[in-house]
Amino acid sequence: MPDYVILTDSSADLSAEMVREAGVTVLPLSFTIQGETYENTPDNREMDPALFYDMLRAGELATTSAVNVAAYTDTVEPPLQAGKDVLILAFSSGLSTTCNSAEVAAEELRERYPQRKLYVVDTLCASLGQGLLVWLAAREQKRGRTIEEVRDWAETHKQAVCHQFTVQDLKFLKRGGRITATTAVLGSMLQIKPLLHVDQEGRLTAVGKARGRHASLKTLVDRMEKTVTDEGRETVFISHGDCRGDADKVAEMVRERFGTRDVRINYVGPVIGAHSGPGTLALFYLGTER
Repeated sequence: MPDYVILTDSSADLSAEMVREAGVTVLPLSFTIQGETYENTPDNREMDPALFYDMLRAGELATTSAVNVAAYTDTVEPPLQAGKDVLILAFSSGLSTTCNSAEVAAEELRERYPQRKLYVVDTLCASLGQGLLVWLAAREQKRGRTIEEVRDWAETHKQAVCHQFTVQDLKFLKRGGRITATTAVLGSMLQIKPLLHVDQEGRLTAVGKARGRHASLKTLVDRMEKTVTDEGRETVFISHGDCRGDADKVAEMVRERFGTRDVRINYVGPVIGAHSGPGTLALFYLGTER
């Protein structure tokens, strides 16, 4: 197997089991709630996601900050010291400065380790969309592809990673400036659920709306039907803001409609969930276009 490390950050929302299975390294991002700062790790050792969402439901505010250059350097340097090359698949630059920190750290480390290969891919993805790209890139690594081949594969396929999602409570999107206060109030009164995606520039944008929760979940799958590729039907990721029952419903719709066998479900981690809130449901797959 090629001797290089694939590294991502915890906004990819991969579970500890998925991280082990993929054989990747994850840099924890952090979040702050009730005045305490916690690391968002795949094994959730510092805070259980269910507790985090209970705190949000109780009215607590959570904040996040992008990882700094030093944290990236501290994570990337050990494998370089051990004689391994590193491929970083970073959180979308359209949503965070995390990727920029990765680029700056990489520039410094290339000077220290000129004999090593170190590449950064701006995934333009988030949550398990980023996780799906990392997962599939790791699969290419296992097939014996070189670091350059996997880097190029990720660059070629990142625009094919579709992010379809909806939220339960509009106030979290309003707080983040994604929708207006008026839209949030009217939407809540009328039970209007926004449908959003991550666009080609890695930014969060609204693409439609549905009335009621069930309709919004079905619409996610309807939208998938319009763009999913044959390859995309094989592996589908679903992330949720502490609404596992809804995630299971969407998974069942995906299996019935597309014959998908490999459906992976995990929490929207606190770093993303601080901005999307409880009840978020997101569907990720490879499609013809975002």
